Amino acid sequence: MHTQTDIVIIGAGPSGLCLASALAETGLSITVLERQALASIAEPTFDGREIALTHHSADLMRELGLWERINPQAISPLRNARVFNGSSLLSLNISHDLSNKTELGYLLANHEIRKAAYAVATSHPSVSIQTEQKVRHIQQEKNSLRVTLSNDNVISCQLLIAADSRFSDTRRAMGIAADMHDFGKTMLVCVMAHTLEHEHTAWEWFDYGQTLALLPMNGLRSSVVITLSPNEMDALTSMPDDEFNRNVSARFKHRLGAMRLESTRHTYPLVTAYAKRMIGPRFALVGDAAVGMHPVTAHGFNFGLSGIDSLATEIKAALEVGKDIGSVGVLQGYEQTHRRHTKPLFLATHAIAKLYASDSLPARIFRSGAIRLGNRISPFKRAVAGFLADAR
Repeated sequence: MHTQTDIVIIGAGPSGLCLASALAETGLSITVLERQALASIAEPTFDGREIALTHHSADLMRELGLWERINPQAISPLRNARVFNGSSLLSLNISHDLSNKTELGYLLANHEIRKAAYAVATSHPSVSIQTEQKVRHIQQEKNSLRVTLSNDNVISCQLLIAADSRFSDTRRAMGIAADMHDFGKTMLVCVMAHTLEHEHTAWEWFDYGQTLALLPMNGLRSSVVITLSPNEMDALTSMPDDEFNRNVSARFKHRLGAMRLESTRHTYPLVTAYAKRMIGPRFALVGDAAVGMHPVTAHGFNFGLSGIDSLATEIKAALEVGKDIGSVGVLQGYEQTHRRHTKPLFLATHAIAKLYASDSLPARIFRSGAIRLGNRISPFKRAVAGFLADAR
């Protein structure tokens, strides 16, 4: 069977579905292809990941109609942030007061975002979602791309967009390389209850031999992120719950009191990716397929949303003046904007992550000095607060 559509999006994760919704009112026909079964995207289960959202991202989600579909009780305010180094109690403290907001941002579970994104996308008649579909071949034609699926069905489109993760098969199939860095670490994410207040303050703790993060949820609960070598992580994940609780409480030096597991445990490899090109002939990358961030700044999905907004803006502007939505000029506008927004922070984050993952004596001394100095420089702290909040 051979069908035609204006845009094909590969990947029905949050980025792919949000882009489909952003373009749904343009009059374009949009087909989203997804490898997973329908139930996996319609009713996604908890995957451990809690997403820190800036004010700008929250505004974009409101514009797309996602925010209103999420239970307010599932949205936790992120009011402040603290950065620790080693065993010291001294921390770099970033307050929401410095951003002129009542909070730096919000915390929301990834599966809640995915569920809302699916509900919004499927509410638009112009959006069609095909699940359990794999792309076998992509062929460039004169004024279109021809996408052949594993079931031999063919879809022709004006524009193909990959939103299929930082390990994007589509990016590779289109001949686009990416700067990928494997940190040789594994992240564990889970939800834990604790006996002491977190005061809605996020922690980033660069301890010796491990990195810890805490994202405050409503009540005496937090999303906990632990980064270790794969061998150490295997030992941690195999522990019975009681032993795991004691181990994690000790890792956090009991600063939150006794901690108790309240969710399943999930692990992910710590790998970053930055595409050398974000576009090709009638082709574009969005979300993690374009920029797969290190989680230390919690800006991964925020960059995904800003990229979607930039690409949708370029496509809408092209339609208004009768331009070809897959033309080089239209796609270059998106690439230039998204690269300008993401490249400096990607490079800075990569450098910071490498420095703070090092346990060498010079690195320890430098980190300690940086925290002390940073606490004394109000303009620096104000700039960091503004960056984290991204209020615009």
